[in-house]
Amino acid sequence: MTKETPEIVIRGRRRESQAPVKTFSFQRSMIRVDGLSSGIQAFRERAWNLFENLPMPDPKDEAWRRTDISGLQADLFRLPETDAYLDLAPLDESLLSPLAGEAHAGQVILLPGGARTTLDENLRAQGVVFTDLRTAEQNYAELLETRLGKIVSPEEGKFAALASALAQTGVFLYVPKGVVIEQPLHSLLWGPGIGLAHISHVVVWLEEGASVTYVHEYASPTETGGQTLHAGLVEVFVGEGASLRFVELQSWGEHVWNFTHERVRVGRQGNVDWVFGAMGGHLTKNFAELDLVGEGSSGRMSGFYFTDGDQHLDYDSQQNHLAPHTTSDLLFKGALLDRSRVVWQGMIYVAPGAFKTDGYQANRNLVLSRQARADSIPGLEILADDVRCTHGATVGKIDPEQIFYLRTRGIPDVEAKRLIVEGFFDPIMQRIPFEGVRARFQEAIQRKMLNFKG
Repeated sequence: MTKETPEIVIRGRRRESQAPVKTFSFQRSMIRVDGLSSGIQAFRERAWNLFENLPMPDPKDEAWRRTDISGLQADLFRLPETDAYLDLAPLDESLLSPLAGEAHAGQVILLPGGARTTLDENLRAQGVVFTDLRTAEQNYAELLETRLGKIVSPEEGKFAALASALAQTGVFLYVPKGVVIEQPLHSLLWGPGIGLAHISHVVVWLEEGASVTYVHEYASPTETGGQTLHAGLVEVFVGEGASLRFVELQSWGEHVWNFTHERVRVGRQGNVDWVFGAMGGHLTKNFAELDLVGEGSSGRMSGFYFTDGDQHLDYDSQQNHLAPHTTSDLLFKGALLDRSRVVWQGMIYVAPGAFKTDGYQANRNLVLSRQARADSIPGLEILADDVRCTHGATVGKIDPEQIFYLRTRGIPDVEAKRLIVEGFFDPIMQRIPFEGVRARFQEAIQRKMLNFKG
């Protein structure tokens, strides 16, 4: 194998004019230090220094060229006070129902200025940790320090540094070596409140041979009179021979600006099945990366989105093959209504020496309105021999022949189009192994299509 150091490709730049973005009004004094270990304090301080020095995203950067955040009222956001949730829109209790099984083995509910946690006592006795970030900082600092900031660095951008420095809420999941959790774990970040900044940090660590299904959800009601911010990090390490089924659902209110950096790192013979679902928010910019660092590791990424109104959704995905005999499979499918816009930029990167790589990525978009727009940009960067990597992307409208066929069977025009949309999403539904998650997506499709007039 070559001795070259694997490097992840960074896309080039292109100029485009855009209004300047306002700066945040957060202060160094907002960093939480009381009761924290010296290691966590040092991490927060270093992240703050980076936050102060890193610029706001620039439209010259290729990753941000198609997403205009000049309308973000960055200077108006504030952090939630303790128990702020008591005076805000109450939690939607329907979101607490199990989506990936008949019952939860543990649940973490994250509220503005508070949290509620439960965990099966048998799992706790086996050394499993599943709790909110603040509790983890106090009671499991040594474990948390092992992974905090090691997979997503605060140096990766303004929002990554912000979340690293000022995370007020989040989840820490640790599954010891060989522990298999049969029932799913569930966490929910409930983020109401105009003008609030919900800053979260999720850390997941599966040791060798561990296995778990974990569902994490972001949600809020739609509120008027301003904006709400979410800036988040998701750091996941899947150890040797470990298996993770990870579902992320996003149903933010229509006023929420959402920025996340996420990375899953998979060790030798490890496996991850990563499912994304995006249904809400005003603007979302998501960086999602799969790092296959161990020989024989594999990962599957499945994405569902349905946008309407003036929603803007931008997914930037990377499948990084950094070791031999690794396999990745990505499929993102979405539909667009009204004036909404979706951007998907995907890259399969194969490092020097990562032979016998098998990588696949596809993005399919169904445009249901003249004003909607989808940009689909796949990419390959291959620096090794003896690999198989393929990609594809499509942006299209409903096929008139399909409509004609259904019309001849007596199905009205609009109903025929709704059936075609449901059929379009079927391949992504088949990749989701959880009936509850599929039902949630199907409900979203039906809800969005109620306003579809063809």
